[in-house]
Amino acid sequence: MGPRTWKFWYSGIRWRCCADRCTAPDLQPADRVVLAVLSRLLPRPRWSAFFVTPATLLRWHRELVARRWTYPHARPGRPPVDNRVRGLVLRLAAENPAWGHRRIQGELVGLGYQVVASTVWKILHQAGIDPAPRRSGPTWRQFLTAQAHTMLACDFFTVDIVLFKRVYVLFFVEIATRQVHVVGVTAHPNGAWVAQQARYLLMNLDQRVAELRFLLRDRDTKFTAAFDAVVTAAGIDVTKTPP
Repeated sequence: MGPRTWKFWYSGIRWRCCADRCTAPDLQPADRVVLAVLSRLLPRPRWSAFFVTPATLLRWHRELVARRWTYPHARPGRPPVDNRVRGLVLRLAAENPAWGHRRIQGELVGLGYQVVASTVWKILHQAGIDPAPRRSGPTWRQFLTAQAHTMLACDFFTVDIVLFKRVYVLFFVEIATRQVHVVGVTAHPNGAWVAQQARYLLMNLDQRVAELRFLLRDRDTKFTAAFDAVVTAAGIDVTKTPP
């Protein structure tokens, strides 16, 4: 007779074994969750007791997070712009050099073409035409390059940790040097916490604050009036990005 094959259970995990050796455990999704939780309770020096490596636990966690935040796929982007609209936008820009993308969009609406300003901006940008009303002088790239040493930007990014708990990370970026300052991590950000992190950053920058003139931020509600007051008190103007 061939080698006997049997199954046994240990801590709810099924193993397949033969007479001379055991193969890999038959882990189900629930087993992986249990092991990931137990890894948080067991001291790190005892992790060798697991039959999987820490890298495997982290890979399982990444897969669970990806599965949790996966949504039905749809065709990305907006429908393509009609060639007649594209040609009309370029014609209006050529015949009226002082018009910007918003003025052109308003004229198109008056002619019966329902198109948003961002679409007009994109058409002009792809054609190599500055969408801003000013057709001469420095471009946005030239302006940002000249002012980079005086500019600071801030935003949040998120991290999903064990058991899908989401934490928020506030960071600032110095535009000229691309230096990133990670100033705080919390699971429950609010206006008071964000304002306090801004105070800590200004204290750490010390005398370099005098070189800064602008702070770029989005319109996240976590950036409250208290946050803006802390920044402006240091002589830095707060500039919001468009909606």
